[in-house]
Amino acid sequence: MAMDFDWTMALGSFVVAIVVGLTGMGGGALMTPMLVTFFGVSPLTAVSSDLVAAAVMKPVGSAVHYRQGTIDLRLVAWLCAGSVPAAFSGVLVARALGHGDGVQELIQKAMGVALLIAAAGLVVRGVQSSRRRNAPAGGSPDGAGSGADGVPGIKVRPVPTVLVGLVGGLVVGITSVGSGSLIIVALLALYPALKANQLVGTDLLQAVPLVFAAALGHVLFGDFKMEVTAALLVGSVPGVYLGSKISAKAPGGLIRRALALVLVASALKMFDVPVVPLAWTLVALAAATVAAWLVQRRRSAPVAAPGGERVPAPAGQGT
Repeated sequence: MAMDFDWTMALGSFVVAIVVGLTGMGGGALMTPMLVTFFGVSPLTAVSSDLVAAAVMKPVGSAVHYRQGTIDLRLVAWLCAGSVPAAFSGVLVARALGHGDGVQELIQKAMGVALLIAAAGLVVRGVQSSRRRNAPAGGSPDGAGSGADGVPGIKVRPVPTVLVGLVGGLVVGITSVGSGSLIIVALLALYPALKANQLVGTDLLQAVPLVFAAALGHVLFGDFKMEVTAALLVGSVPGVYLGSKISAKAPGGLIRRALALVLVASALKMFDVPVVPLAWTLVALAAATVAAWLVQRRRSAPVAAPGGERVPAPAGQGT
C-alpha cells in the first residue's frame, strides 16, 4: 500500500478540502473530476473512493461549525429524511447500469451535467446574496425575520426541504456531486434569511449521514479503491479543518467566482471538450467575470454627498 500512495493526489485533495471548508461546496464537484482528469482514475472508482473519503472529511468540517453555532439542526433533520435513502438508492441505480465502458461514459456525462448545474447554482447564489445585502435594513428580502444568530427566526418548510434532500441525495449516490454544490444553492433559494456561515455549517452537517449512506453503498456495490481513498484522506482531513476555521473571514465572493470557473472547466472535461476550445471558453468566462466585477465595483464605489463628502454606496462584499 505504501508503494501505491500518491502524495500529489494528497496535495490536490488538501487544496480541494480547504475550498469545501470555506464554502461548503466543491467536494465531489472538484475532487472527483480531479481524480478522473489529472490522475486517470475511472469515473466509477473516483465516485466510490471520493465518497468514502468524504464520509471521514465531512464530520471534521461540520464539527468545527457545530462548535461555532452555525448549524440549523431542524433543516438538517428534514434534509436527511430525503437525502439518506435517496443516496443509497442512487448507488443501486449506478450498480444496476453495470460496469462496461458505456456505463463509465454515462457516469462521466452525468457528472458533467451535475457540474454545470452546480456552476449555474453558484451564479444564482451570488445574485441572491447580492440582493439580500442590498435589501433595506431590518429584514431579509423574503420578509422573514431572523433571531439573534439568524437561525431562530427561520420558518422551516418541511416538504420542499425533504424534496431538496431527495434529489440531492440521488445525484450524490450516482455521481458524488451535489452534497454541497447543489443542496447549498437550493437551501439559499428556500431560506434566503440564512447567513452564509449558517448555510455552510448546515449543509456540511446534513452531508454527513448523506455521504455515509452513499459511501456504504459504494463500498458494498461500487468500485472502491483503498489506495485512492487513503491519499484523499491524508490531504482532505487537515484541509477541511483549516478551511472551516477561516470560513468566517474568507472573501466568499472571490472563492465563488473561482469555484464556478473550475466547475465549468471540470464539466467541459467530462464532455471530452478538446483543450483549445476549453482554454478559449475559460478565457471568455474569466473575462466576463472580471467585467461583471468591475461593473459591480463601479456601482458600489463611494458617491459624492451634496457637501462634497464621499459616502460609500450601499453595497457589501463582492458576490
